[in-house]
Parts: sequence; structure tokens; C-alpha cells
Amino acid sequence: MDIFRSLGLLLVWQGVVCVGLAAERPNVVFILADDLGFSDIGCYGGEIATPQLDALAGEGLRFTQFYNTARCWPTRGALMTGYYAQEIHRDALPGLGGGGSGKRQQWARLLPDFLKAAGYRSYHSGKWHIDGKVLEAGFDRSLNVQNQGNFFTGRGNLIDDVPVKVPEDEKDYYTTTATADHAIDCLQDHAKNHAGQPFFHYVAFIAPHFPLHALPEDIEKYRDKYLAGWEAMRTGRYQRQNELGIVNTTLSALEPEVGPPYAFPDAIKKLGPGEVTRPLPWEELTEEQRRFQATKMAIHAAMVDRMDQEIGRIVAQLKAMGAYENTVIFFASDNGASAEIMVRNGGHDPEAAPGSAASYLCLGPGFSSACNTPYRRHKTWVHEGGISTPLIVHWPAGIKAKGELRHSVAHVMDIAPTVLELAGVEKPKEWEGTAIPAAPGKSLVSALAEDVEIKREFLWWLHEGNRALRVGDWKLVAAKNEPWELYDLKGNRAEQNDLAAKMPGRVKEMAAKWEAETARMVEVAKETKGEQPKGKNGKK
Repeated sequence: MDIFRSLGLLLVWQGVVCVGLAAERPNVVFILADDLGFSDIGCYGGEIATPQLDALAGEGLRFTQFYNTARCWPTRGALMTGYYAQEIHRDALPGLGGGGSGKRQQWARLLPDFLKAAGYRSYHSGKWHIDGKVLEAGFDRSLNVQNQGNFFTGRGNLIDDVPVKVPEDEKDYYTTTATADHAIDCLQDHAKNHAGQPFFHYVAFIAPHFPLHALPEDIEKYRDKYLAGWEAMRTGRYQRQNELGIVNTTLSALEPEVGPPYAFPDAIKKLGPGEVTRPLPWEELTEEQRRFQATKMAIHAAMVDRMDQEIGRIVAQLKAMGAYENTVIFFASDNGASAEIMVRNGGHDPEAAPGSAASYLCLGPGFSSACNTPYRRHKTWVHEGGISTPLIVHWPAGIKAKGELRHSVAHVMDIAPTVLELAGVEKPKEWEGTAIPAAPGKSLVSALAEDVEIKREFLWWLHEGNRALRVGDWKLVAAKNEPWELYDLKGNRAEQNDLAAKMPGRVKEMAAKWEAETARMVEVAKETKGEQPKGKNGKK
């Protein structure tokens, strides 16, 4: 339904206020973290200090069943378009290329292109990882953080798609802070020169993605906090999640047989005897290993802490410019915490201080499992630990509820239609003569008012051979080259009780749906106009 048929009418329904006049349409700030675990922030059970995000949650909403795509670039494509990433060549399909090198079709436009027609200005600060240049995608200003291997330099980044010139004596640079600085600069300029227009701002922090780089003062706050180990951390987070009402499930068991998704044996040698590639019982680790692992978790926590501090600065700017009340702030993560262990970019100096520019550390499967409490697996897998993310939504002028939970099942591809509905924008049927296919993303506007079911037949996942389908509370899931597992997520989102052997009929039915949806996407990708993604051999 077009809720803005009469642009002069103030519409109020079920506690959500939506304003028809263009000048009163809400601003939108979407904040995306990178490799953040489901339980990493305080309002989702974490022990890391995140007072800014906790305050937004306390004055807004928290979704408990919000999903991403298990990986950074497909999530970003789905977020900005309302499609599954595979439909727009941003993740691979059987027999087709895709992934990070895939190019979107002509019709697969990003949110700013549609918002522009309604008078919105759009800004981007942080990671991009979407094909094409940022300004060509409809944004008015951009900081594109392409240097993701060193948090302490701006080298390799772009401002408005032009490479930055970094001074030879560069110092006191930290990417998380620089991302917030750019966002604040855009907002200040907007207040000065474009105050009559609404805005959309996409703030994509790289934190807490590896390498684990953090400011020394932030690391110091957590240096000894994790010496009790990942089991103790999981237990503490799970207890708090139950107290908060965030989860309704058992705690998943650690999986000592599951290590990083990719093997880099040379990296393990460089990292030394403190590195551990499996979530083994903490008591079985050596003292050196316990200290090394706890230090890595301390740096991860410091990165999350600093991101929260910078979010506070952005919120303060919204308040200073009088935009806070009518700005919808979203916060989510692009995938679950990562079990990856590798050394790349500038390499790793074992003599360097952990967390400094000369070090290259990754969280690894032990504490990644804890960050994804209470769920199984990690980034790249489509078990719940890989695809579950917090979603905070805060909008003082439009959301009556304060501190409430939403158990509505939703997905990052639902953000685009949600923003378009809030902005009063009806997506066109075609783009420059090319028909725009119907998008599977659903608006969440109704869920901002009350805890409602988002009507859809299913949610579907595929990433690097890991696959899943959720229909109602039933989930069919399989790791690459493994058989299907079946779970009733009502009370068992931890995926501990596999019902596949007991319910072969349901497995067969859901597997057929998964195959049919995969085949549909292959046809969409084949039939649409524009450059098709290239395969690994460089051929189309």
C-alpha cells in the first residue's frame, strides 16, 4: 500500500508516525559493523562497553531474528538493493560467477538513486565493497575505505572516488575515528548548505574486522578481561541474553572439530605457538595460548568499544543540528564473528605490540564462537552463528515503543523497501528502459509499530556451498558438501537437535524449495541485460 498517497496528510498508525510532507520525511542513518558477533554489544548480552548503542536500543527497538548473508559483500549488495545478492551478481550461483567481482545489472540500482527523486541527499562513510564507483551509485559524498589491512593509515582510501593524498608524516590516524570524522563533516555540511532536504547516510565501519588493530588505551581496558576463556564468556553472555529476553534456546555446544573456513598453514607458523585453530577446552590450552587468545579477544573488544564511542559522536552531531528526533538510526552487522586466521597485507611482526600496525591478528574460532553466542558456527557458514545479527532501530519522532523487542523474522534485503516506504518513495517499474524485476525484500514498517510476522514464503541462503532455507520456524541447513540438517527454531535456534532423520518428508519438501529458488535466481541472472559476472578464468 502507498502510505503517502496524500503528501499533505499526517498519517499515524499503530504507534508509528509517518509524515507525508517532503520537508518532514525522516532522515535515515544506517550504521553497519563488520564481523560483529550477535552477542558483542551490551544490549544483546555482551560485556563490551557499548553505552551509545545500548542507549539507542533502550529508546528504540531490538530485533531478535534479523539475518544477513554470512559475508560482507553479499550483505552490502542485498542491503542497498532489496534483492538476494545472487540475483544481482553479487554472490555466486551454480554455473555462474559472482561474488566480490560480480557486476550488478543495469536495473539493480542502490537506494540513493531512488531517494534522489524524493529530494534526499545521500552520503557514504567507510567500507564500500559494492561494485562500481560510489558517486555513480547515487551518493553525493563518499569516504571509501579501501585500505582494510591497516587501521592506522589512510593510504589507499578514496574521497568522492578520488585517491587520497596521505602526508609523509601521517600520524594519529585510526580508521574507525576517520570514518566518524567524515560522517560528521558530511552532516555539518548538510546542516549548513542543505538544511531543507532530508538525507540518507550509510556509515559502514570496518571494525571489528581483522586485522585486530586498536588504540592502546582501548586495549588496556580489556587486557585481562578474557583470561577465564571462551566457555566462561559464552556462559556469561547466554545468561544475560536470557535475562534480556533476547534468546529462547539452549546454548550451542562448542565444536572442537570446526576450525577456520580457509586453511593458511604458513600463517599459523608466523603467528607462533600461542595460536589455536580450534575451539578446544580452555583448560587444555597452554598458559601461552590462553594469554595469546585472551589478548586477541581484548583487541576485538577494544575495536567494538571504539566504534561505539564514534557512534556517540555521530549521534551528538545529529542532536546539534536538530535532526536527531526525526532521524531513523539503524545498526546491524554484515555477518557473524569470524573464525578466519590469516596473515596478509603488511604481514605480522611477532615482536610488535598486539593490536599495533605491525601486527596482523585474527580472532579465530574459539572466541568467535563466544561472540556468536548462543548460536553455531561463524562468518561464511549459514548456520545461525554466521547469519544472525543485532538490529537496533531508533526513531524518536516515529516509534512510540521504547526498549521493546521485535521477534519478527527479517533480513538485510528488507532495509531498502523499509527506507523507501518511510521516505514515501514508490520504486519505478523500470530504469532507463530496462524493466526492474520484483524484489523479495519486504518493508519492516509494520514491525516498527508492533511485533508482527513479516509475510513471506521463505528465506534462502547460499554462500560458498553453504546453504539454508527457513520456512516459518523450520530451518534446513547444510555446510558445504555435507547432508541437510533440519531444525525447529522455535526454542532451538542453537541448532542442537537435528530432526532430518526423523522427518525425511519435510527435508525433501524444503530441499525442493531451496533447489527451485536457486534455479529461479540462475534464470534471473542469465536473462537480465548488462554485463554478466566473470568466472574464475576471467571468461563470461
